[in-house]
Amino acid sequence: MQSDSGSGLTIGRVDWTAVLVYVLLVLMGWINIYAAVYDESHASIFDLSQRYGMQLVWIGVSASLAIAILLIDDKYYHILAYPLYWGMLLVLLAVLFLGKEVNGAKSWIMIGPVAFQPTELAKFTTSLALARYMSSYSFDIHRFKDLVRVFVILLLPVAIIMLQNDTGSALVYGSFLFMLYREGFNKWVYVALIMVISLFVFSFLLEPAVLLACMVLVCVVAEGLTNGNWRDKIIYLAGVALGTLMLYIGAWLAFGSVLTLYGSLLIVVVLSLPIVLTYAYRSKLRNIFLFVALFFGSLIFTHTIDYAFDHLLQTHQQKRILDLLGLESDLKGWGYNVNQSKIAIGSGGFTGKGFLEGTQTKYNFVPEQSTDFIFCTVGEEWGFLGSALVVVLFTVLVFRLIKMGERQMEPFGRIYCYCAASIFLFHVLVNIGMTIGIMPVIGIPLPFFSYGGSSLIAFTLLLFVAIRMDMSKQEQFMG
Repeated sequence: MQSDSGSGLTIGRVDWTAVLVYVLLVLMGWINIYAAVYDESHASIFDLSQRYGMQLVWIGVSASLAIAILLIDDKYYHILAYPLYWGMLLVLLAVLFLGKEVNGAKSWIMIGPVAFQPTELAKFTTSLALARYMSSYSFDIHRFKDLVRVFVILLLPVAIIMLQNDTGSALVYGSFLFMLYREGFNKWVYVALIMVISLFVFSFLLEPAVLLACMVLVCVVAEGLTNGNWRDKIIYLAGVALGTLMLYIGAWLAFGSVLTLYGSLLIVVVLSLPIVLTYAYRSKLRNIFLFVALFFGSLIFTHTIDYAFDHLLQTHQQKRILDLLGLESDLKGWGYNVNQSKIAIGSGGFTGKGFLEGTQTKYNFVPEQSTDFIFCTVGEEWGFLGSALVVVLFTVLVFRLIKMGERQMEPFGRIYCYCAASIFLFHVLVNIGMTIGIMPVIGIPLPFFSYGGSSLIAFTLLLFVAIRMDMSKQEQFMG
């Protein structure tokens, strides 16, 4: 049944756990779409005028696509990685001129009577392109020019998607940082990223003096946990203390009581010269240099947050962040969706109200309840037990993808599986998180649950190409 070329379908080598989880999630998704938009006058599940009827069509298309993927030799995914990537970039560019605007984002293109969102498929083609480039023989993740090319592959679709005003889909590309970490990307990048996110959040929650004290404390503790002799630690602590003091005194003398960005930059440059010279003279002070650089970079960042928040973010994005942090509450305006979502999920209790018995869903209190907020229907009608089952199934799926990656004998398959796992994990965490109020509302679908052919087909592609690569690995191993 299996040819020598590696094409064809060998039943015993398919990861049936992943396939079973896929089938369960798709069926549960369809049931909840049916419940979310149920209309007694259109009760037939095959009514194509209703979303649950159309979703059945997309399920059939996706199932056929999944079978086709398993039958195709996986070498073609390597061969077609670049053509698919560049082709999708052209499609994304075409959407800017020919696309249809929905909810403020011009990211949809009409194919006859059907609206399709290419941004969903772009995640799949970008994963293939990254896997193709990063699996090349000469690639080194620690080499600067190779990293630049990786980020070019990532940022090209992000830039076009941002021009479409689809910020949520663009943010999904941040999930590839998980794959890069798994491949050995510099850990200091993640330290800096966590610091930036933490500073952004705490700059709204803490007074400036308290924030500064916390930053100094964190830097001192971090240096204390690293290896090094006591002289290096004293130099580091003195540099942080004196540098901070001089920064604020110098800014006060130069600009009155206002610490401006340009003043901060000037003073930091002056204070950095001794550190740079010391680093050049004694290379063993590298850790001190990095910690001090991170600290002063943090100081500058905290003084640019207000400007970035006021001038770079749109009004609805500002309101959602403030609502998430509990600094503003507008239950009839910006916070309406999340508030109704939490009411719906909370009202489900432990076992839920039962199928088609959700009042918040039935009376349309929750906006976008069949797409972005589909998890509300799960929580209200199936309760904590049903919600926990959904989370467990997604967790199993992500771990299966990671395991498929670990089993790969070639870097192309490993990197692709990590990309797929990263995308699934990001979508699940953010979508479920925003429905319960712990993540900002950025409008991305819950895989296999949210209504729409674009997302269902894209996630089916992501998953089953990984399953096909895993099959190929087992074929090589067994014979």
